[in-house]
Amino acid sequence: MATFEITGGKRLKGEITPQGAKNEALQIICAVLLTPDKVTIKNIPNIRDVNKLIELIESMGVEVNRTSTSECTFKAKDVNLEYLKTDVFKAKAAALRGSIMIVGPLLARFGVGYIPQPGGDKIGRRRLDTHFVGFQTLGATFSFDPKQNSYEVKGDKLKGAYMLLDEASVTGTANIVMAAVLAPGKTTIFNAACEPYLQQLCKMLNRMGAKISGVGSNLLTIEGVDSLGGTEHTILPDMIEIGSFIGLAAMTRSEITIKNVSYDDLGIIPNAFRRLGIKFDRVGDDIFIPTQENYEIETFIDGSIMTIADAPWPGLTPDLLSIFLVVATQAKGSVLIHQKMFESRLFFVDKLIDMGAQIILCDPHRATVIGHNHQLQLRSTSMVSPDIRAGVALLIAALSAEGTCVIHNIEQIDRGYQQIEERLNALGAQIIRKD
Repeated sequence: MATFEITGGKRLKGEITPQGAKNEALQIICAVLLTPDKVTIKNIPNIRDVNKLIELIESMGVEVNRTSTSECTFKAKDVNLEYLKTDVFKAKAAALRGSIMIVGPLLARFGVGYIPQPGGDKIGRRRLDTHFVGFQTLGATFSFDPKQNSYEVKGDKLKGAYMLLDEASVTGTANIVMAAVLAPGKTTIFNAACEPYLQQLCKMLNRMGAKISGVGSNLLTIEGVDSLGGTEHTILPDMIEIGSFIGLAAMTRSEITIKNVSYDDLGIIPNAFRRLGIKFDRVGDDIFIPTQENYEIETFIDGSIMTIADAPWPGLTPDLLSIFLVVATQAKGSVLIHQKMFESRLFFVDKLIDMGAQIILCDPHRATVIGHNHQLQLRSTSMVSPDIRAGVALLIAALSAEGTCVIHNIEQIDRGYQQIEERLNALGAQIIRKD
């Protein structure tokens, strides 16, 4: 198990470019299974979860040609469906939550899809009902093998249908859309997720020959087509990494420019950081965060304590709440962080409390943070990264702390952040990776 050794208290300075978006890449790579033609994907993040998914579909028979560290071509001409029943496939797919999104394309093109219970972050229950109820609405049959802990869907004759999703699941919507694009007739999906990454998937599918309207709204209409062709697609910059860098600059009182952020796709994220008192400027498509000795959390109009909560897009993405929480520990004022979607994502706060942060964990979903206003520096400690987002939040805390911190299980951070120590060290951080 690898570790980071971080010498904190250093102010950073310089420019950093965000990687391609992890959550978009997982959807887009699964979509290559919908066509036998060549698909070129650019700005792919070189991170563990994405690389595992590429290896998975390559082992299924997809021809993969990596033309650079950030660009691949895919050709799913000869997909081996028998491989999906092997123990090797089950082991690979079970290690990656994003593998669930191969089911929709396989069902659409081949009439069958298999997947074991997928892995991913241990952040509480993450149900898959939306995916499979959507497939059943299109005419597929669903079965679950409790002994193998695996799912199977079959449907040689899918047909367009109306559905109202019980939750605006991003991966669920993506999976259903990919199944529906080849289903004859009209499919209407209400309460669909509308995140920029889902919009990107729909735009890519339309370039491949799909007929999807309502992109960007929660009401998608899909006219099924007979087949899809190849295309080229460029992945957006990762909004979660951009938010992480904004928080890092504020916590370490650093001057950082984040390059090429696709600002118009960041939604409510910039304003949410402004509510914490963080100042920054948009310069073209860059974000410039100046050195800021203090930042003060706003209150509501009536003077009550600020609440920052996650919500389906265009609300605040839950993947950034860990960052908001850690940044608030050095703000002036108090804030209630309300994580509605996952019941275990706030449990990492005990590590911040050990470092001297003033946090009250109200329940599994809510934590009140009383900021130090940079009057008291966090203490160094040794800790374990529980998941991707908490891991980076702890890294930000360590970079602002006094002394040297150690973070174990950094493989979790590697799942979502590309060469993070090298990129931050280039700004003046002191992070040593020890295997």
